[in-house]
Amino acid sequence: MARTKRLAARNIEPAMEEEAALHDRSNGQPRLIDIHDPHDPRIEAYRAVRERDWSRQGRFIAEGSVVLDQLLASTRFRPVSLLLLRARVANLLPRLRMLNPDVPIYQVEGEVFDAIAGFHVHRGVMALAETDAATAERDADAALDATAATGGTVVVACGISNHDNMGAIFRNAAAFGAGAVLLDERACDPLYRKAIRVSVGTVLTLPFARGGTASGLVAMLEGKGFQCLALSPSGPTELRNMGRERPRALFLGAEGEGLEREVMRRCQPVRIAMAPGLDSLNVATSAAIALHHFFSESAGTAAG
Repeated sequence: MARTKRLAARNIEPAMEEEAALHDRSNGQPRLIDIHDPHDPRIEAYRAVRERDWSRQGRFIAEGSVVLDQLLASTRFRPVSLLLLRARVANLLPRLRMLNPDVPIYQVEGEVFDAIAGFHVHRGVMALAETDAATAERDADAALDATAATGGTVVVACGISNHDNMGAIFRNAAAFGAGAVLLDERACDPLYRKAIRVSVGTVLTLPFARGGTASGLVAMLEGKGFQCLALSPSGPTELRNMGRERPRALFLGAEGEGLEREVMRRCQPVRIAMAPGLDSLNVATSAAIALHHFFSESAGTAAG
């Protein structure tokens, strides 16, 4: 009986500490919750993060201060909790003041952080976040309509299974002003932690939608007035010679297999000029070249 009471008391104390930390921000400063034990149940979400898949629960792990900035700027995703290296806290205070008071902020020493994550964490910043599904879908639809109305560009990633490529595609799309990214049902989850990291967090601020077949996406975009383009080394038209008639949807396929035959048949094939001896580029590199061309073209038109 005495042992049971001691265990119960041990479990109650962290809960009381956390509640006090969440509700006592009277001085405008975020209250930090110290974690000394890597087995503390309060940080279970961060344990062995390389092995965890939160996607089925609508959650994900975001890493690094740059990605945290994107998370805080997002209307479609919200932080659930933060785990921070104690040495990083002072520089993060302006960001931490932006959090809702009910978001717990845990701080740990380096060796505890490494033990929790299961590897050496040099960024010292992790956030557990969740998706606001209704807002995400609404934002994607609105972004498509706005892009169609302004004659902009959207990116359509079909069958992209490599998380590095997925993250780089989002980063390029954001850098060169794409209005949205659409993913078919075979594409990998862009909210996987590595994809988010490679995208430098742009996955969290650039509207995207995932689902449906590639051919179904062609039909939907054509219905909205988009010109559907597919990069192909055998395309009859060079990218630099593309005229601008209406909003564009740039279709990208997985390296190796590329886009489905039906999708290629319905899209206008476009090629990127390159030196002889090699007829293909990494999919994210190809996307960057094409998107830069479209972005420069739009900037030139606006300036004129």
